[in-house]
Amino acid sequence: MTVEADHVLDATGLFCPEPVMLLHNIVRDISVGEVVQVLATDPSTQRDIPRFCGFLGHELLLQDESEGRYRYWICKRGGQ
Repeated sequence: MTVEADHVLDATGLFCPEPVMLLHNIVRDISVGEVVQVLATDPSTQRDIPRFCGFLGHELLLQDESEGRYRYWICKRGGQ
């Protein structure tokens, strides 16, 4: 599956809670239906980003991991 991102958040090298805090800021500023790709190296994002999406009602379209690098594609939903 290929997902085109409208925005990219490079959170590599950052640790909890910074990746989710930065994601929250970006999601707040984009339009509903736009997609953010998050790049991260913190393993806790595997737990935190899906929870963030579930809590705020955004859609986690895709996630993958390769050699300690994590990628997530999130589509903004609703009015958050």
